[in-house]
Amino acid sequence: MNDTPLPRRRTIGAVLGTLLAGFAVVAFAQPDAVALPKTGSCPSGYSTSGNYCAPGSGARFAVPKVGSCPSGYSTSGNYCLAGPGARHAVPKVGSCPSGYSTSGDYCLSSR
Repeated sequence: MNDTPLPRRRTIGAVLGTLLAGFAVVAFAQPDAVALPKTGSCPSGYSTSGNYCAPGSGARFAVPKVGSCPSGYSTSGNYCLAGPGARHAVPKVGSCPSGYSTSGDYCLSSR
């Protein structure tokens, strides 16, 4: 039998539930949009800023397009835009780093 008072057990359960929910959000969060070197037109959600494409407030993560876009990404001009649930992608140079797998000409994070 557990001697911990019921209100305390509920508080501990609520804290653990909140922490687990927070970890789930972080684990499935999309990569953040970042500025990209400008090649042709900027991708959807980005605007020209000097020689770069700067992300707007609702911009999705994008990578320069090399061949076909990786799994979970769609073409937007000379870029590949992350779709819902897309994993972080980087153009492949040699073999993929630890924690990444090959997807065409890209390396995708394993999460």
